[in-house]
Amino acid sequence: MRKAIITAAITGSVHTPSMSPYLPITTQQIIDEVLAVHQAGGAVAHVHVREETNGLPSADQESFRRIASEVKKHCDIILCTTTGGRLGEPVAKRVQVASTLKPELASLNAGSLNFALFQVLGKFKEFKYEWEEQYLRATEDFIFPNTFKTMREFLEIFAATQTKPEFEIYDVGMLNNLAFLMAEGIVKPPIYLQFVMGILGGIPATPENLVFLVETARKQIGQFEFSVCAAGQAQFAMCTQSLLMGGHARVGLEDNLYLEKGVPAKSNADQVRKIIRIARELGIEPATPQETRRILNLKGLHEVAF
Repeated sequence: MRKAIITAAITGSVHTPSMSPYLPITTQQIIDEVLAVHQAGGAVAHVHVREETNGLPSADQESFRRIASEVKKHCDIILCTTTGGRLGEPVAKRVQVASTLKPELASLNAGSLNFALFQVLGKFKEFKYEWEEQYLRATEDFIFPNTFKTMREFLEIFAATQTKPEFEIYDVGMLNNLAFLMAEGIVKPPIYLQFVMGILGGIPATPENLVFLVETARKQIGQFEFSVCAAGQAQFAMCTQSLLMGGHARVGLEDNLYLEKGVPAKSNADQVRKIIRIARELGIEPATPQETRRILNLKGLHEVAF
């Protein structure tokens, strides 16, 4: 029976506290959510951190360390730390977690894009915290920078810490970027791709576009493992298509705040249980953390710095 890696993106830096009362904000809430994801059958937790008092996304290293060390005490789930950080975070601070914690897996964005959230402002009449409206509004004039220099420098740190990059692919041109880095010897296989679909500024979340991404990756890169996440209501449909195409799936409150139309997800674990149920209907079992380590060729939990 085929095994699929189920990832949960716990809190992210996109949604704000006013959008859902279930969005984890504090360090303890994020820890609790990661442990619940493991209990539900998830193998990977993609981790961002936030300020304790108001939920503003941050790159605080002590928060990362507390989450990682506490989770490690209780289970063997794989932590995929973000190097995206808060929108507008200085590049050097974004990658610091790779040097600090030397995680098994970390995100690495494969190119720059217009990362827009301002379009959701009309859905909210008031916000819980002062920072939220301005944070969203500012994305009308925001470029998420991931230059070739940035990617090279990040990859040098990843190589030094034996952290595997999870390449975040927001659009097809980023596959061309990755193919170039491979040709230059900066990126070495085996490759793990996360197709991020449905962000305004990136590729739309449609079945045709996912087929296009996978086929282009095969031509440009060759062999690889891939997972799919999709913003909003397309989440479960695109994750299911990924499973049908031989890929893996990422769910979580970073990407989508709902379990189904009109029904808020009360936890990341709710979404993990749903995608695992769908997978099993297709004859696919969720990979355990140890099976995932073998699939992705990770260094192992004994090699991290937390």
